[in-house]
Amino acid sequence: MSFGGVKVAVAMSGGVDSSVAAALLVRGKASVIGVTFRLFGCELGAAGEGSCCSRADVADAMRVANALGIPHVVTDFSPLFKRHVIDPFVAAYRDGLTPNPCVLCNQHIKFRALLDLAQANGATHIATGHYARVEESGARFRLLCGRDRGKDQSYFLFPVGQATLSRTLFPVGDMEKPAVRAVASELGLPVAAKKESQEICFATGGSYVRFLEMFGNVRRGSGDVVLEDGTVVGRHEGLHRHTVGQRKGLGIGYGSPLYVVAKDVEGNRLVVGPREALRVQRIDAGGPVWTSGIVPVAGARVEAAIRYRSKPVPATVTAAGPDGFSFTFDHPVEGVAPGQAAVLYDRDEVLGGGFIRSARRA
Repeated sequence: MSFGGVKVAVAMSGGVDSSVAAALLVRGKASVIGVTFRLFGCELGAAGEGSCCSRADVADAMRVANALGIPHVVTDFSPLFKRHVIDPFVAAYRDGLTPNPCVLCNQHIKFRALLDLAQANGATHIATGHYARVEESGARFRLLCGRDRGKDQSYFLFPVGQATLSRTLFPVGDMEKPAVRAVASELGLPVAAKKESQEICFATGGSYVRFLEMFGNVRRGSGDVVLEDGTVVGRHEGLHRHTVGQRKGLGIGYGSPLYVVAKDVEGNRLVVGPREALRVQRIDAGGPVWTSGIVPVAGARVEAAIRYRSKPVPATVTAAGPDGFSFTFDHPVEGVAPGQAAVLYDRDEVLGGGFIRSARRA
């Protein structure tokens, strides 16, 4: 890949993917600036081993930048991170939702704030180590799945709109993970064998519950566990400790397996039922971003993913606009949690997405 004459600000988390992204840009003759973020977890000491924002990770990013011979800056984005990621994350759990902080981080920090910083430093483009691809197609830019489908991160990237995509590079998007590690080893990068970072980088010890209770001031509040008909079958110690689709850890002795079906925030009740009660078909979502620049029409055939690593499955758009969209799966799906992202695809292209408001049976 040739990037001669392009000045790029690359987000460097201290992990192998972003390190190789920076290395490939350098190899391609780009003028590269490494940027590492200080985030909320770092400032509170909440982020531990395996996170993507610990002090050790910042040090690793600096070591990689030095090895590559590129300038490196550490930028404090903690106020932005708290406002746009942590506060909505805590508020969502208070409202009985299951949020996805990685989507918000990409939208407000890793792309928007990074692009602002890049432009302030004379860079024309930004780059990250995400497993995704951007393809120019006429007057628009297509966000595509990563070549390594097992590592594909396009689900998290739907809020990245056309203006930002036009200035975004994903140097490892055409690679598979073993090849990325091979490049890191070949170049002698100090993070070549580093372990993967955990999904929620700021969660203390990997526990979002502990984070909510320690830093989000979310208190335990016991309440009834009920069947859909209102029959009380147990007690819970806080709705934030459970998510839709959960089976283990309910502490209920019952004649057949029970799963979390819904959270009744007003009544502080955890609603459970048999597995078939999880099956829904009609989804309504809000806060849409039409990544492709095109709003799908009612009746459009798409594939929809309702959580990370879930395979997009066939669906039909029933309505779409600036305020929200709805669609119907061809067949019922399980484990749809309000608050999670719903992302629409046309084969390997991300059309857009939003946040699930409700899910209903057919």
